Amino acid sequence: MTTNDIKLLDVVALTVDIPSENLKRGQVGTVVEILADGAAYEVEFSDNQGQTYNSLAIPPEQLMLLHFQAA
Repeated sequence: MTTNDIKLLDVVALTVDIPSENLKRGQVGTVVEILADGAAYEVEFSDNQGQTYNSLAIPPEQLMLLHFQAA
């Protein structure tokens, strides 16, 4: 995945577990900040009520961009 693939406010899913943050592969979050010219992305994870339960910097190789309509 190139850094141009992920943009601010994109919906992404984790491709790996992050046990130290209690996050599992497949969990979905929103990109809220692009860090170091795309070397990492601040991803916010929220519950069904919209309350953030975690936010952390994640490198692009640990993320999958989700698409909700045909490109």
